[in-house]
Amino acid sequence: MKRRKPPSEEEILEHIARLPRGRAGFKQLVRETGARGEAREALEETLERLVARGRLLEVRPGRYVLSSRSQDYRTGRLHMHRDGYGFLIADEPVDGVRGDIFIPPAAAARAMHGDRVLVRITRRSADGRAEGEIVRILRRAHPTVVGEFRTGPRGGYVIPYDDRIRQRIRIPPEMALPARSVSVDRIGASPVEVRQIGDLDGLMVNVELIEYPREERAAVGRIVEILGRPGDFGVDVEVIIRKHHLPHRFPPEVLEEAAAMPAAVRPADLTGRMDFRHLDVVTIDGETARDFDDAVWVGRAESGNYILHVHIADVSHYVRPGAAIDAEARLRGNSVYFPDRAIPMLPLELSTELCSLKPGVDRLVFSVLLEIAPDGEIVSRRFVRGVIRSRERMTYTNVHLLLEGDEGLRKRYEPLVERFELMRELALILNRRRMSRGAIDFDLPEPLIEFDEWGEMTGIRKAPRNIAHRIIEEFMLAANEAVAAHLEAAGVPALYRIHEPPDPEKVAEFDEVAGHFGYSLLAGPIPVQRFRQTVRARDGRKFRRDIVLTDRRLEISSRSYQRLLAQIEGKPEERILNYLMLRSLKQARYSAENKGHFALASRAYTHFTSPIRRYPDLIVHRVLAATLEGAPPPLDEATLAAIAQECSESERRADEAERELVEWKKLKFMAERLGDEFDALVIGVSKAGLTVELDDLFVEGLVPVESLPGDRFGYEPSSRRIVGRRTRRVFQAGDRVRVRLDRVDAMLNEYLFSLVAHEPARRN
Repeated sequence: MKRRKPPSEEEILEHIARLPRGRAGFKQLVRETGARGEAREALEETLERLVARGRLLEVRPGRYVLSSRSQDYRTGRLHMHRDGYGFLIADEPVDGVRGDIFIPPAAAARAMHGDRVLVRITRRSADGRAEGEIVRILRRAHPTVVGEFRTGPRGGYVIPYDDRIRQRIRIPPEMALPARSVSVDRIGASPVEVRQIGDLDGLMVNVELIEYPREERAAVGRIVEILGRPGDFGVDVEVIIRKHHLPHRFPPEVLEEAAAMPAAVRPADLTGRMDFRHLDVVTIDGETARDFDDAVWVGRAESGNYILHVHIADVSHYVRPGAAIDAEARLRGNSVYFPDRAIPMLPLELSTELCSLKPGVDRLVFSVLLEIAPDGEIVSRRFVRGVIRSRERMTYTNVHLLLEGDEGLRKRYEPLVERFELMRELALILNRRRMSRGAIDFDLPEPLIEFDEWGEMTGIRKAPRNIAHRIIEEFMLAANEAVAAHLEAAGVPALYRIHEPPDPEKVAEFDEVAGHFGYSLLAGPIPVQRFRQTVRARDGRKFRRDIVLTDRRLEISSRSYQRLLAQIEGKPEERILNYLMLRSLKQARYSAENKGHFALASRAYTHFTSPIRRYPDLIVHRVLAATLEGAPPPLDEATLAAIAQECSESERRADEAERELVEWKKLKFMAERLGDEFDALVIGVSKAGLTVELDDLFVEGLVPVESLPGDRFGYEPSSRRIVGRRTRRVFQAGDRVRVRLDRVDAMLNEYLFSLVAHEPARRN
């Protein structure tokens, strides 16, 4: 008897869509799809995946409803506030609801920040706001929690380092002493002697949760690691790694596979590959880079067109589907880069050795070969597997200085000077073409933490950005677009890097702020409706509020952002509006569906150029290889969609961890500078006071309104200014001021300043 094939995800969704109200029970689906035995198990797993991705809602155990049909329930991630309330960041928007769904403190007590939850919407307001309650916790975000151990009259407990986790974790006496102390393993760390529970007091520890919080019952855990004292060298990194649950130790089976890798490229590896070893291919990276996954070469065709080769480390040759290294790479999603160390996606045997395009040694590559017309149009594209031998490991600084005319460097790299000049020429052409189609180029400065020889932070400066950065950026963009266009044309399931257009409401909010500076994203006014509404609070009191409704059909192009960026270039308000414009845009993410890239003004874009440090790139290599070999697609759309979601989440997790560690180091650095004076820019004004950014240190803080000297000051919402009641002295965004650092609050991550100079330097 022939076994019946289990239904696919799309078939299940289509079947439920045909049912009344888009609802079905598990037993009903088993009966109607004929799923028996293994097919029944497969059906159950498929339903779990659909629920995990938010396409189905399990409103009761074994009862499913299509997300698109239910307006009362939503799944998503819970984002908690340190004051106890939270918001549901829903997987799917709810018709008529603006923003995230508010979860009151009492309704959020059982859950923790980051949990995936099912929420029932209990209340909707006329202004589009919604309130809900947590029906079910679908997936816990925190198997472990890092925090400070304290002893009290009722025993030991841990206060989570993440202040959005409001629940203290009770530690029973028999679970307080772990077998391992991480602090003694770190170079430069002070040894920690822990013989009894009292010795743990004040130490940072990692706790495995045994019981999660319930009504009237605290969470219970056991200590699995002692990280050290809060101020000890390196403890900050250890805490951040565990707070964000970053996998940082490779399992034994992964290390075994890595150790078994060949030490060098073997002759058998070269079969069927194009040989580029005769070309003067180079890598260009930062001074501290250890893994080199891209190399470039530029030449001239007889027609006068440019020839661009982008060679990318062929990680897929070594990391095969189903291997332990592949599973770990998918789990990690990407490498994580901290100021003084990195957590690689791949073991060092691959990331810094066999797959790294080091100079003077043979390395396997997956190459994008482009012929480009003088106007920047791609005339032809070709993809091949090859072998290179990099001529030089160049740095951004040296390439920049060489192109600026540094005689010593031009002599040192004399055979390559003409090649670098051709690279600059082509990069500027590609950039002009991108700008002509509407690409947005946010050139926001990034902080670079500086350390001394002992690893102590000595300062913060603006990370340099020069023509060498532009060369690599343009070449990588061109390669990624070429691969995406090929995959789109081939019609195969693939991964794309997408960036969706901004929400009209976000555009309206930004345009309102920009209007105070005399700018607008749009040629005309944003279509909105404004009216006042009388509402009744729960206690019976009535109050009036303003309602603003934006036309959700409003569409805005990337050219609008590009035009505004050109208008504010070099102006005092450039930094402020750049930042606010960026916040009005959505986050780029990975997707199995090509939706284009708004900021790049690209119809198809993907990530192909960094397979050493990004798992999606490795997947794209495998998909591209299959199209070139005429093989069937290596992954179906459902699997690719799951990988896209996982990698988008791991990317955000890494970004948050990297950003948070920089902020922690800045706090420690600034705490030693109390009383120092700094030049600053006012980047925001509110009833609380002036938000200022220090010119040279990338530090933001508050000048409280009550501390402003010489008058009593008040906030004027209509003009977004702070004005003196007697003197009419004005403070507004864009003013330059000199401030003194009065206080650093490490718990709230806040800096409080006071004005040194009374009169603000008015913007032009």
